[in-house]
Amino acid sequence: MEQKENSVKPAEGRLGILVVGNGAVATTFMTGVLMTRKGLAKPIGSMTQYDKIRIGRGDDRQYLHYKDIVPIASLNDIVFGCWDVYPQNAYQAAMYAEVLKEKDIEPVRDELEKIVPMKAAFDKNFAKRLDGDNVKALKADGGALKMPTRWEMVEMLREDIRHFKQQNGCARIVVLWAASTEIYVPVDEQVHYRLSDLEAAMKADDREHIAPSMCYAYAALVEGAPFIMGAPNTTVDIPAMWELAEKTKMPIAGKDFKTGQTLVKSGFSPIIGVRCLGLSGWFSTNILGNRDGLVLDEPANFRTKEVSKLSTLETILKPDWQPDLYGHGNDEDTQYYHKVRINYYPPRNDNKEGWDNIDIFGWMGYPMQIKINFLCRDSILAAPLCLDLCLLSDLAARAGRYGTQRFLSFFLKSPMHDYTQGEEAVNNLYQQYTMLKNAIREMGGYEADEEID
Repeated sequence: MEQKENSVKPAEGRLGILVVGNGAVATTFMTGVLMTRKGLAKPIGSMTQYDKIRIGRGDDRQYLHYKDIVPIASLNDIVFGCWDVYPQNAYQAAMYAEVLKEKDIEPVRDELEKIVPMKAAFDKNFAKRLDGDNVKALKADGGALKMPTRWEMVEMLREDIRHFKQQNGCARIVVLWAASTEIYVPVDEQVHYRLSDLEAAMKADDREHIAPSMCYAYAALVEGAPFIMGAPNTTVDIPAMWELAEKTKMPIAGKDFKTGQTLVKSGFSPIIGVRCLGLSGWFSTNILGNRDGLVLDEPANFRTKEVSKLSTLETILKPDWQPDLYGHGNDEDTQYYHKVRINYYPPRNDNKEGWDNIDIFGWMGYPMQIKINFLCRDSILAAPLCLDLCLLSDLAARAGRYGTQRFLSFFLKSPMHDYTQGEEAVNNLYQQYTMLKNAIREMGGYEADEEID
C-alpha cells in the first residue's frame, strides 16, 4: 500500500489539557484517564484508544488503531489543569458529583487533589444559577473588588495558560470547555464577523456580545493552544474566531458534546432517510439533575441548548429534497414537527434519561411510531469524547491543520460550518465517521479513499 511521507510532528513532551469547568464531566474525564494509565480502568467509548481504521485496499488492506497510523499523544504524557467558579479540587469535585463510585476515585486521590481550579473568568449574567466565588476580580478604587473587563479577562487567562505550561513543563496545551451552557448570544455581524471588531468589543467591555467563553477561546488561540467548545455556546462558531484561528494557525472545534439523545438522533434518522420512510414529527424530552440540568432550567440558557439540539435533524431529513416524505407535519405544513425539551429533575443527578417519540409513515401514507428510551449516564458518555477531542485537536495542530476541524463533527451535536457561505453542517453520523477516518488517513500519509455521498 502506498504511504506518502508523514509530515506530522511527533507527540514529544507533556501535553497539558486545561479544562474550563471542574464539574461532573471534567472530573469523570480526568479520573478515567488517571485510572486507565494505572491499569485500573479501561477507556471504553474512546475512538482514539479502541477504533480501527482501514488503510489500503484489496490485498494491501489493513485495519489499524489510530496510534499506528498517526502519532497520538500517550495518556502517560497528559497533565491536567482547570478553571472553575468553585474552589474544590478535582478529588472533592469528583466525590461531590457522585458520577463515579468512591472505589474508582480513591486510587488516584493524590493526583486529583493536586488539580486545584484556577479562578474562573465568570459573569453571573451568563449562568444565573451558578454562585461560586472562585472568580477573577480586580481591586477598584477604594479597595472593593470588581469584575475585570472582557479584555482584562483575556489577559488574565493568557497568564494562567503560560504559567501552567511553564510550571508543569508542558510542550503543548489544549483548552477544552466542559463548563455550563451560557445564555444564548445571537451572532451580531457588527461584533462577531471581523477579528478587529471582536477585539474592539472586548476592549470596550461589551458584556452583551462578548461571552466569557469567548475570552477563554481568544486566550487559548493567542497562546498557541487548540480550543474545543463542548457546550452549545456561541464562542468559536463566529467568523472573527475563524480569522483568529487562521492568524494563529491553531485548530478549533465545536460545539456541544454529542452524548445521549442527539447521538441517537444522528444515528437513527439516517435509517428513516435511506429507507425512504416519511416523518410527521419527532418529539424529544430529557430529564437530568446535575449542575448542567440546574443551569439549563434557566430559559435563556436552555435556548442555547435548544438551538443546538434542533439543528441535527433538519440537515439529515430535508423537506426540499423529499417533500412527500418530510414536507408535512407542522402548522405551516412545510416540514415535520420537531420539538426538544429538557427538564431539571434533581433525583436523577448525572443519570440522564431521554425519550424520543417518532411519528413516521410508510406505504400509502399509513402511520407508524417508534419509541426510544435511552437511560444514559451523561458524564460517562462525555468523558471519552473529551479525551478524543483533546488528542485529535493536538494531532491536528502538529499536522499543521488549523481553523475549523470539520473531521471532529463526529463528536459534536452542532458541528461548526461556514454559514456565511451557505454551508450546512454535516450531522449524519455515518458521513461524519467517514470524514473522521479520511482525516486520520490523510494525516498518516495514506489515501483518503472513502466518498461522502
